[in-house]
Order: sequence, then structure tokens, then C-alpha cells
Amino acid sequence: MCWSEGCLSWRGTLFVGGGGVLLVRPSCKPMWEIPGGYIEMGESPLAACRREVEEELGITPVIGPLLVTDWAPNPGEGDKVLYIFDGGELNADAAALIKLASDELLAAEFHPAEDFDELLIPRLARRVKRAVIARSEGQAAYLEHREAPA
Repeated sequence: MCWSEGCLSWRGTLFVGGGGVLLVRPSCKPMWEIPGGYIEMGESPLAACRREVEEELGITPVIGPLLVTDWAPNPGEGDKVLYIFDGGELNADAAALIKLASDELLAAEFHPAEDFDELLIPRLARRVKRAVIARSEGQAAYLEHREAPA
């Protein structure tokens, strides 16, 4: 949804485990994604993150800090601000509790970073790679159009 006319905000969650990052396969798109969705009017990015994780995966883990903020202009859709939060590590027991939203997702699997370019659309692959780096360094990243500003 929109916060203001011409500005959309989307958020996603980075879960690690099983030697990779949790990716989900939407039923309405050909490529994989990370769990996420649009922020609703009056909803904070973190609240949206928690809501979407519960709706899509059926779990309520503690959501950690912001890893990436990305300003992404789009002439057709308007400017977007995209957020990726740290969902933490999902061990085998926690991953076994995942119950996919059957009307939205076909699968959820852990994939290593070297598979991102093949599985994710290019702009999301770059953003998720930056989130993995931000998580390992303990330093959030600010991006403009998926790149660090000069």
C-alpha cells in the first residue's frame, strides 16, 4: 500500500539457516523471493514485517534489526522505499514449524548466496546479497537503487 501518493514501501525478512537464506516461491510469480510484502497505510515497516512473516510462514519469531534500506525510483510505479529486516537464524526445529500460506506460496527453502542470481530477480538478488553482508558485519546498509551512494 502507499504512505503517500506515488511512494510505495515494501519490506522483507532475511532468515538464515541450513547453510543459506530462506527463499519463498510465490504462486503468482515465476521467481523466488524472501518473505515480504507491502506496508499497509498507518503500519510501520517493522509491524508489517512481523505481520507478513506470520501470514506467509505461520511463525512469530523475534524480528531483529534493520539490515537494508533501499530507495528505488520507478517511473511506472513511483518511488519505493524497501526494507530488509533480520529474521535471525531458523534452526531445523523452527523451520519445521513453517506453515506456508497456501494461497500465496508454493515452497520455502534455504538457498546459498551463490544461487541468488539464478533464483531471484536481479534487483532483489543484489539487495539480499547486501543484507547478508550487513548481517555478517553488524552494520545496516543504505542503498539507492540497490547500490551504495557515492
